[in-house]
Amino acid sequence: MGREDAEVTVRIRYISKEIEKLRYVDGRSDWIDLRCAKETVLKQGEAALIPLGVAMELPEGYEAHVVARSSSYRNFGIIQTNTFGVVDESYCGDNDEWCFPVIALRDTVIHVNDRIAQFRIEKHQPRISFAETEHLSGEDRGGFGTTGIQ
Repeated sequence: MGREDAEVTVRIRYISKEIEKLRYVDGRSDWIDLRCAKETVLKQGEAALIPLGVAMELPEGYEAHVVARSSSYRNFGIIQTNTFGVVDESYCGDNDEWCFPVIALRDTVIHVNDRIAQFRIEKHQPRISFAETEHLSGEDRGGFGTTGIQ
């Protein structure tokens, strides 16, 4: 998957016996798919916390980043309500099931074992400090959103 880092072990408890075991995204990415663990029926505008059927014990100093799959909107008409989910290593008990917060933009049914989200783990950022200044040394690029569309 392109990384030369040492392998990291994540302890996992499958709360749902109906979902497939976790694996890398079709062997082509270092993201790992997450699956719906409970049949979910949503009407347009409804929100839900969809259970993902797993609880994990991440290594100390790591966090998981959980996002929608690129096909989640097209296939199910759902978007992730918090845009980006972070699960830190303290969320690690037997009943700390991962969930996927969504809102339905159309009526939809999400079946058990449907792939709806994906995650990867990352090391925590290093501790940072801020040095105040009146001026920055870089050249202005024109401000946020000014890089054009092509």
